[in-house]
Amino acid sequence: MIQIRPVSDLRNKFTEIELLVRENQPVYLTKNGYGAMVVLSLSEYARLTENTEIKLDEADWQADTTDERLKHEAMFAKARSILNGK
Repeated sequence: MIQIRPVSDLRNKFTEIELLVRENQPVYLTKNGYGAMVVLSLSEYARLTENTEIKLDEADWQADTTDERLKHEAMFAKARSILNGK
């Protein structure tokens, strides 16, 4: 179940939020009724970002070694298909 909490809970109910995060559940924090931030465990954050640096290095290498350039629409479509497992 999605956990949406006011940002004040980070201070007032830290233990509850910590338990949710330890179970790899993100906690969405709001301020004045609007989304402010997401709290993740370190392991979940690492899982989400583990290949980012490698992929950025690959993109830099490709940009340096070829004249091929892709429009942002094509890149986002490719990224969405990878994220959606297609």
